[in-house]
Amino acid sequence: MKYTNILIIFVLVLLTISLTACATTIKEIKNDSNVGKTVIVKGTVGSSIKLGSLSGYTLEDDSDSIFVSTNDLPEEGITKIVKGTLEKNILGYYINKK
Repeated sequence: MKYTNILIIFVLVLLTISLTACATTIKEIKNDSNVGKTVIVKGTVGSSIKLGSLSGYTLEDDSDSIFVSTNDLPEEGITKIVKGTLEKNILGYYINKK
């Protein structure tokens, strides 16, 4: 019985951590301290682009928007959770899923 309670608590802690990670807004992740780190955000897929090796889409939430660099282009308007590396270039921040 004692080990069952410990296991339940462990699972609840892991669930809380994973839900908290998804609750991060786009505006919150867009800072230099997150560059090079894995980030997770949820948003609505906006417009997409595919020009040669450049492909990706815009992800939007209530706080901001960010470009997601990927070869997999989802349907516009769907809600999506994105996990990738936050990068920064001269144009600003973007998430690299490649």
